[in-house]
Amino acid sequence: MCGIVGYVGYRKVVPVLLHGLQRLEYRGYDSAGIAVLDEEKGKIIVEKKVGKIKDLQEHLWGKDIKGSIGIAHTRWATHGPPSVENAHPHTSQNGEIAVVHNGIIENYAQLKEELIKKGYQFKSQTDTEVIAHLLEEYYEENLLNTVLKVAKMLEGAYAIGVISTLEPDKIVALRKGSPLIVGIGEYENFIASDIPAVLEYTKKFITLDDEEIAVITKDKVEIYNINGQKVEKKPFTVNWDIAAAEKGGYKHFMLKEIYEQPKTITDTISGFFSDLNNPVYQEIKNIEKVVIIACGTSYHAGLVGKFWVEKYAKLPVIVDYASEFRYRDFPVDEKTLIIAISQSGETADTRFAAIDSKKKGAKVLSIVNVVGSSLSRESDFVIYTYCGPEIGVAATKTFTAQLITLLLFAVKSGLERGFISGDEFEKIHKDISHLPVLVNEILKQDKKVEEISYKYHNAKDFLFLGRGLNYPIAFEGALKLKEISYIHAEGYPAGEMKHGPIALIDENLPVVCIAPKDSLYEKMISNIQEVKARKGIVITITDSDDKEILSLSDNIIKIPTVNNENLYPIVSAVPLQLLAYHIATILGKDVDQPRNLAKTVTVE
Repeated sequence: MCGIVGYVGYRKVVPVLLHGLQRLEYRGYDSAGIAVLDEEKGKIIVEKKVGKIKDLQEHLWGKDIKGSIGIAHTRWATHGPPSVENAHPHTSQNGEIAVVHNGIIENYAQLKEELIKKGYQFKSQTDTEVIAHLLEEYYEENLLNTVLKVAKMLEGAYAIGVISTLEPDKIVALRKGSPLIVGIGEYENFIASDIPAVLEYTKKFITLDDEEIAVITKDKVEIYNINGQKVEKKPFTVNWDIAAAEKGGYKHFMLKEIYEQPKTITDTISGFFSDLNNPVYQEIKNIEKVVIIACGTSYHAGLVGKFWVEKYAKLPVIVDYASEFRYRDFPVDEKTLIIAISQSGETADTRFAAIDSKKKGAKVLSIVNVVGSSLSRESDFVIYTYCGPEIGVAATKTFTAQLITLLLFAVKSGLERGFISGDEFEKIHKDISHLPVLVNEILKQDKKVEEISYKYHNAKDFLFLGRGLNYPIAFEGALKLKEISYIHAEGYPAGEMKHGPIALIDENLPVVCIAPKDSLYEKMISNIQEVKARKGIVITITDSDDKEILSLSDNIIKIPTVNNENLYPIVSAVPLQLLAYHIATILGKDVDQPRNLAKTVTVE
């Protein structure tokens, strides 16, 4: 959660900071602020505002803030509600130090109590303000040594950026468990929570590892470990530009990213087949059980992946929420493969669950979208999805890419374990390669989905049903709708409906039924009949033209028929994304930045 930007160089700092915050607003948008070192006046100027970045921009309009060094922050509230007092940056009591912070300081209450006894006064309810006062209290020799000393007092996961009038030529940045990158420019350097924040200025980056600290001036970047020892790190170059993170004429990032799925599916397939020598396929021969851990949309991808891994690789699979798995006493050993799925590769619950499992001897395979992310570096093996930046908070293109990756991984594992032949592998590859064309066919029905959305956008509740491979897609459809429209929605395996949810059905309840003509089609028809018998409104996702399903459905969204029924979850997910998007936009919701949510969840 939250976004950090920092700049030191030759440019006017305020526009750089504001542009960076705009790129990071998907990470948090409760409040925002900047701190600039005014070198002429020898003081730090802080400006903060509740609301989105545009509110901060309007607040700063006409203010002549001079300086070429500064830090900025966009907040997703944890400690204390959104307010000017709780917004970052926070300053030390003497005003000589300013701090921005992402993450949670778990022992802040104890530290705060100790500081109050020493005479420090707190203006906010945040854990961050503790850091600023600690830096003042323990400042000695230089800012680097002080940050190193204070870091050893802090418990939790965090990323921190610091500026000070005492050393007005630098930014000191520390990372422990929360993402932070350094951008390398010509006579200018940057820090940020994510690459898009500063990509218009540089394509060269260094990713800080846990317990690494960077000292940044306009001329150089120095990296140290938590013990103060210098670390040599080579920058890497990103291969996409800022245009990939722009809306490109679409009304919202979410709609753009829905429409990008044919390309991201193609890129993910190509990326997978360029990595067929990944050592995980040798390891898979020794594995006896698989555990998939993830959160949110990635968890739903894992539920589908369970079917595929069991079918093709003949391995038993457990799927669990990463936030719960970490605190279970589930037995893992060297014959257990943990598959950790995370779009950002920074999801705290998933990372920590994977790290704990690795300590117990399990092997960890991560499926992530961000090259060089924490989870990818902490895993034994990694498979990347190739989606480029996903800015909309509600995951769309990364979900279908995760599904593609899990299916290809399952098939390749089955080949390596001797359960499918080379010819079968190539046949499935050919079927999967046709998916971009099929998804394009679905996108052509956008207007039809929008018309259905107008009919039911005032509904107070929705129920989503599916069977077999498609019941996790029902979960995902419900999640998308509730995330961005704030309509209560539930997803259920259709066979479970009669064990409770059927009590909800009446003439006012839209029920979205995922009913492709697969091996469970007749079972799904029976479940739809149960809905109609209770006067429910049936919206059916299907490729069937059978008279029975046409007569049972109040509305039909057609999907193309696939050659392999294992592909139905991928094509079924797309119309549900469109349905959620259109209902939310008709209701006037901010689909890219839904309330209370952030893109990258770096707190437990």
